[in-house]
Amino acid sequence: MSVLGFQDIISGPLNQYLALSEKIGGDVAKHAQLVKLAFDAQSQYVTLASQCSQPNQEKQMELLKPTSVQISAIQDYREKNRGSAFFNHLSAISESIPALGWVCVSPTPGPHVKEMNDAGQFYTNRVLKEWRDKDTTHVEWARAWIQTLTELQSYIKQYHTTGLVWSGKAAAPVGGSVPPPPPIGACPPPPPPPTFDIGAMSLDDGGADDRSALFAEINQGEGITKNLKKVTADMQTHKNPTLRTGPAPFKTPTQFGSSSSGSSTTAAVAKEPVFTRDGKKWLIEYQRNNRNLLVENAEMNNVVYVYKCEGSTLTVKGKVNNVVLDSCKKCSLLFDSVVASVEFVNCQSVQMQVLGFVPTISIDKTDGCQMYLSNESLGVEIVSSKSSEMNVMLPQASGDYIELALPEQFKTTISGQSLKTSCVESLG
Repeated sequence: MSVLGFQDIISGPLNQYLALSEKIGGDVAKHAQLVKLAFDAQSQYVTLASQCSQPNQEKQMELLKPTSVQISAIQDYREKNRGSAFFNHLSAISESIPALGWVCVSPTPGPHVKEMNDAGQFYTNRVLKEWRDKDTTHVEWARAWIQTLTELQSYIKQYHTTGLVWSGKAAAPVGGSVPPPPPIGACPPPPPPPTFDIGAMSLDDGGADDRSALFAEINQGEGITKNLKKVTADMQTHKNPTLRTGPAPFKTPTQFGSSSSGSSTTAAVAKEPVFTRDGKKWLIEYQRNNRNLLVENAEMNNVVYVYKCEGSTLTVKGKVNNVVLDSCKKCSLLFDSVVASVEFVNCQSVQMQVLGFVPTISIDKTDGCQMYLSNESLGVEIVSSKSSEMNVMLPQASGDYIELALPEQFKTTISGQSLKTSCVESLG
């Protein structure tokens, strides 16, 4: 029954998502084909679980390889097409597709899918906001994908509440193919128990003499310590510092695929910095310790996208549509005005200052965000999720700023059939 339940998801909301992806076309359609392959691979895995007994961990990883390969392909496609007009669509799928990893989660696979669904909704909300008044196909597309993961969660709750159920009896084969039926016949008889030659065993074998000598040594009293060596001061590590410089302690070998040196890994994957304009989009990527990044002669319909920069400062002159900082660390942003919003996603220790007007600031999965506002921007809306250490700097008549912290802790109470949530103010 669990296999049929999974097939209902594929033929229902997933099929609707695939049809709408084909209708939208372009990168969305190509991306959807990878999603289909991932669900097909998981369907085979669920089918295998209904026919086989649970294999060991190593075998499970081997059987899960087709699914993990497709998940990686989905996420790589997003990374290789960051300049796509449907980047939000690609991100919505890439952020939530790890939900298919529920088969490895125990004892709470259902909440894992819910968490991944929530992670993707940051981008599905952006799709809804961007296309609601342009093309309802994209709105239906976003809802179909959310519904797919919602029904997956319901399916898990019904059939695999505490983890994937291996309900078969056959042994799991290599490669995930359907196992052959077990051979018919009785098991071979167990081997005969070992025999002992009791006649050869004797208590009169001279052991009594050895035991007598042992007890005689023990019963010496204080004299038992006379043969022990005295530990002198030069043999004690706390009195002789030279003894502390010994060989390095044993370290467990690193796992396969990991590097013994973090710096060598960083050097191996370091990418060339990018600063280019692609139509209406400014792409700034992999900049390191560059304090002189400058976007000028920009237009109101331009988008500035900053990705994986570190220790850099970007100045945007003129009015642009919006600015996005994605996976940046210790970066600063100075800009005049934006039409839509400034967004921080997966960032650490970033700060921004607006000289003109900004209507919305969006902060998602970011730790450490300082926002210096202008007098024109005091009506800004700040939307934050899964973030911490956020502070707003309000300008004063004296030219100084007053610092206010955004709440991170909330209290929720039940009121009838609804919930009421309020901020918990810090007393420190």
